[in-house]
Amino acid sequence: MGKRDNRVAYMNPIAMARSRGPIQSSGPTIQDYLNRPRPTWEEVKEQLEKKKKGSKALAEFEEKMNENWKKELEKHREKLLSGSESSSKKRQKKEKKKSGRYSSSSSSSSDSSSSSSDSEDEDKKQGKRRKKKKNRSHKSSESSMSETESDSKDSLKKKKKSKDGTEKEKDIKGLSKKRKMYSEDKPLSSESLSESEYIEEVRAKKKKSSEEREKATEKTKKKKKHKKHSKKKKKKAASSSPDSP
Repeated sequence: MGKRDNRVAYMNPIAMARSRGPIQSSGPTIQDYLNRPRPTWEEVKEQLEKKKKGSKALAEFEEKMNENWKKELEKHREKLLSGSESSSKKRQKKEKKKSGRYSSSSSSSSDSSSSSSDSEDEDKKQGKRRKKKKNRSHKSSESSMSETESDSKDSLKKKKKSKDGTEKEKDIKGLSKKRKMYSEDKPLSSESLSESEYIEEVRAKKKKSSEEREKATEKTKKKKKHKKHSKKKKKKAASSSPDSP
């Protein structure tokens, strides 16, 4: 059996394109873009100058606005001037009336000046009285504050004293109950203990009980530590045993 012929005919792409002929382009070519009409340097300068100057319509609009604004300003000035003139005339009339009054009533002015001085003296006296009242009120408020603070301190002291008294009474009652119990169990001798000695004995017993509790807690802690240490040793032994052979 012979080999198969897998050869394929080679086609030159350039030759194929030439055989097809020229391609019909659907848009402008590069040459068309390069050969487009362009403005001269003088035309470009004219366009730039026009942009700098601005449009004629905008300039005309600005001129009209300025003229209108000037007219409004003139009207406003006229109104202000007319108002100032009328106010000046009114002032002159008032001054004339006042001068006539002063010339006709010189005695009345002296009386009014004396009355004004009296009113000023009364105002000063009233101001002094107000200051005194304020100082008194301030002092009274301070005294009331100090009284309230002293009352609160006294009440706190009384409360503390009452608490101490109740605690002492409770201790005495507890001691009497314990003595009664002790007398029922064992009759007291003629040389019985005093209250202070009995209190000292009770305190010594409490101290002993607290010390015993602390010792018990320390022992439990030591036992726990010993157990942990023994577990660690066992783990180390178990880990070292397979490694040795």
